[in-house]
Amino acid sequence: MFGIGFQELLLIFIIALIVVGPNKLPEMARTLGKGLAEFRRATNDIKQSFEQDETVKEIKQEFQSAQSMALLENRLATAPTITPEGQAGEDPEPKPVATADPAGAEAASTDAKDAAPPEPESGTRQPPSPSDLS
Repeated sequence: MFGIGFQELLLIFIIALIVVGPNKLPEMARTLGKGLAEFRRATNDIKQSFEQDETVKEIKQEFQSAQSMALLENRLATAPTITPEGQAGEDPEPKPVATADPAGAEAASTDAKDAAPPEPESGTRQPPSPSDLS
């Protein structure tokens, strides 16, 4: 236990026998045994309380992280969406997509030189063409 061998224990026993005497030695051994048992119980209780404290801390951390995740998910679910125009609201309505007419595609390709450039959509800016710069 403490690195004490048989010879050391025998020496301690002989000194205790001389100091205490043969009549009180059994009573002294019982008292010492009860004290050691109580000391072991107390140290085990302290160890268990430390383990319980660590377990409680871990559970609290898990609970707080779960609580913050639930709060974040709730905020994300109820947050308004921002439209491209910068307005808060529901999801914007999809804009119609222009489709090309296959019959008019040939006519458009032949008249491409005479055709005017397409009008820009409102709110968008087109870079100036080289003919505009001169």
